[in-house]
Order: sequence, then C-alpha cells, then structure tokens
Amino acid sequence: MIQSWDDIAGSAAPGLLLIADHASNRVPPGVDLGVPAVLMDQHVAIDIGVAPLGRALCAALGCPGILGGVSRLVIDLNREEDAEGLIPERSDGHVVPANIGLEPAERGRRLRDYWTPYHQRIEDRIVNLHPKILISLHSFTPRLATSDQARPWQIGILYNQDERAARLALPLLAAAGIVAGDNLPYSGKVLNATMNRHGEANGIAYLGIEVRQDLISDAAGVAAWAERLAPIVAATAGGIDG
Repeated sequence: MIQSWDDIAGSAAPGLLLIADHASNRVPPGVDLGVPAVLMDQHVAIDIGVAPLGRALCAALGCPGILGGVSRLVIDLNREEDAEGLIPERSDGHVVPANIGLEPAERGRRLRDYWTPYHQRIEDRIVNLHPKILISLHSFTPRLATSDQARPWQIGILYNQDERAARLALPLLAAAGIVAGDNLPYSGKVLNATMNRHGEANGIAYLGIEVRQDLISDAAGVAAWAERLAPIVAATAGGIDG
C-alpha cells in the first residue's frame, strides 16, 4: 500500500493550507487499471502541472500543503465516498476496464486504504494548523475530448456556498490582467467535495483555483504562474477575517 498523500512543509503563520486532490498519477501495487500507459500522463489521470505549482506556491507563501498521492482513476479524492464517480469507469471518453463492475470489497478497500487516510490527513492538519483559509489547487484541460467547446479562461475560481475568498480574488485576478472564470470551467456548486467537507463544513474560507493545464505544463510555466498567483493568494487571505 502506498501513502495517499504527500506533505509539503511550511509554517502555520501565514494561515494557509494548500490542498491538491489530483496531484499524482500513481497507481498502487496490485492495482491494474487496464488502461494504456500513455493515458496516465493525461488529464484524466492527473491534474497536469499541479504538483510543481503547488510546491512553488507553498514555497512562495511559506505555507504547508497536502498533495493527493494516487491517480484519480484509482479513486477520486475530490468526490464524496458514496458518489457515483468515486471510482470512475470512464473519463472523457476513455474506458477504465478494471473499474467496471468493481467488486464491493475492492471499492471498500480503496476507500479504506486511500480515500479515508487522505481526508484524515487533511482533518489532522486543519486541527494542528488552524488555517484561516484553504487553497484548493486543480488544473483543467483547454478542451475536453468529448466536447467541441473551448475553455479560454486562464484561471477558474470555484466555490459552492462560501463565496468569501472568490469575491476577493476575482477582482484581483482581473486587475492583474488574468482571464478568470467565475465558477468556470465548471461550477463548484456541482463539484466541490473536498472543500465542502473541510472548508464549508468547518466554516473555513477557501479559494478554489483551477489553472489551465497548458499554462503550467513545463517548469517555465509553473514558475511564471507561481509568481503571478502567489501575491493574489496572499492578498485574498489578508482580506479574510479570522
């Protein structure tokens, strides 16, 4: 069994905790998804660029982070434990053969070994750090294979009921000349499981950031966007009471 998260060291002083659910394409020993190896480097298996960007942002902000440590095709850490898409049978037109007709015992094992420890780690870090804001970091593909609709935004800011951080960040992004989607390319009112559980349920503000993956697919892109986003994250956190 592999650990289902990677920690990023940092200080509690900034009041921030960065969380990236889909930062890894790791498949644990004993799990054979039955998909081509090349698929594991695509957006259906991992949020491209998020791990290095998360580390760069934590370094710039001096804050800790938690990176998801298994591929979303093994189990989607940003889904409720009873959600239909928790262990996806298909993703953006690709079939995941081993997940079709999955035995209840195997579903339960993946929950027990990967999903539950990951969310327990987040809970423990929140108890220890008392962050005033969570930073949820994801990336999105410029165009889904199953859609002809382009996604022109550079950044998406996602939220469900708690809009505090979003309302602070969106004008800051606009002032910096960044094209940002307001609950786009998809809505946090539909998909927001990790932040619903650890942010909204605890009354902790959160900033849900989606970065278009082609902007952070190499080291130069990661460095550039870490430099652009870090002051906006810091300013947003500074505007949150608590």
